[in-house]
Amino acid sequence: MKIVPMVAARTDARDRARELRLKGWTYDQIVEEVGCAKSSVSLWVRDLPRPARDMNAHMDHMRSVRLRSLAEAEKEHRDAITKARAAAEALSDEQLQTAGVALYWAEGMKDKGRASRRAIQFTNSDPNVILVFLRWLELHEVARDRWHLHLAIHETADAEGAKTFWAELTGVPAEEFTRTTIKRHNPLTNRQNTGDNYRGCLVVYVTKSNDLYRRMERAWYGIVGGAQRRVVEMSDSPPM
Repeated sequence: MKIVPMVAARTDARDRARELRLKGWTYDQIVEEVGCAKSSVSLWVRDLPRPARDMNAHMDHMRSVRLRSLAEAEKEHRDAITKARAAAEALSDEQLQTAGVALYWAEGMKDKGRASRRAIQFTNSDPNVILVFLRWLELHEVARDRWHLHLAIHETADAEGAKTFWAELTGVPAEEFTRTTIKRHNPLTNRQNTGDNYRGCLVVYVTKSNDLYRRMERAWYGIVGGAQRRVVEMSDSPPM
């Protein structure tokens, strides 16, 4: 039995491995090309200088991995939202009351110490926030003929398309909206609220709402007081 051919083949593999290593190939790439064990490749080329790392290729690879990870995380998040929507139960009146009051205090018009400004006016660009607020109005039996809606939108956007969107969302005909507020802007500024999903802000003004405003304000400070008491209770509790 002749063993020379086997030795020759192994020598050829070693020479090829060294040649590829000098060209900057990685161990894994050489193993795939030559068909030898990684341990053999390591032994054959260990005396050769380590190839310089291609930082551009490395950064492209890291960016690709990061984008793929973000895409997977975003899909998982969206799937979780879909499941949460499907599993959600109807809010109780108490829960809706708390949610509506908190939303209003964050986004609604305040009286700023002037009794004449005690009226309900709420502005937001998020359709889901608007829907929760309108359900809150219905909880307080505010008739729809007391809703006065108007659109506030940047001059470069599709105002009529946006008005149609908000009309379909709220159930209030577009022709019943009051005059649209057009926002002028400096073209040199870097506006973020652009694109197909930008539909401006919807402003909801409620007539004869002085009493509702007072009730909302009292409820808000009740929430604040309850939160403060909770903090005190937690601070007084013995450590676990």
